[in-house]
Amino acid sequence: MGATTLRKDAARNRERLLAAGREVFAQRGLEATLNDVAHHAGVGVGTAYRRFANKEELIDAILVQQVEELEAILADALAEPDPWEGLVQYLERSLDVQAKDRGMAQVFSGQYARPQKYDWGRDRLAPLVERVADRAREAGLLREDVTGADLILLQVALNTIATTAQDGWTPDGRDDAGELYRRYLWIFLDGLSPHRDRTSPLPVPPLTTDETHALLGSSEDVSES
Repeated sequence: MGATTLRKDAARNRERLLAAGREVFAQRGLEATLNDVAHHAGVGVGTAYRRFANKEELIDAILVQQVEELEAILADALAEPDPWEGLVQYLERSLDVQAKDRGMAQVFSGQYARPQKYDWGRDRLAPLVERVADRAREAGLLREDVTGADLILLQVALNTIATTAQDGWTPDGRDDAGELYRRYLWIFLDGLSPHRDRTSPLPVPPLTTDETHALLGSSEDVSES
């Protein structure tokens, strides 16, 4: 086997591991191991460690892709002629991505590794989020006291709801538990608007008190197991 073939095989295995890592971390969070990723990719553990020295190196490579995807979402939001629609589009699309990717949500909410480890990614995204907020605020469509940092922390809160709903008990007859965070996004959006003449229809119906208790109770059981 020639050197060119070996390089192609190495590049192919690296891409397989990146794709598998995104799937495994999205489903199981960043507690999953590099061995888990290798198994999912269908390659040997030794091959995985030749392409990535450790799990953190793989996470770093995946994060580069994720930051680029979020930058593209923010660029689309900033290109939207209506600043409020741009803000809503940004929150809906970024939350949809993070709700489906537990690993990404953990990184961007500071739940994995020391906070400064992934500052470079946040530093690239934060100015764009501020611009999204600035445009809406300057157009009189966002409360004067709301900043881009507020939008980021709202996403952290909503990601917690999404994770709790994914981990917890699913009520009988409800197939929308994974979308529950969207209900609270629209409650937040009404609170972000300076206009109080109407409220938005909420996209997901509420849980009953009993369903809420069951959901939170089962989520606690998962976290303790």
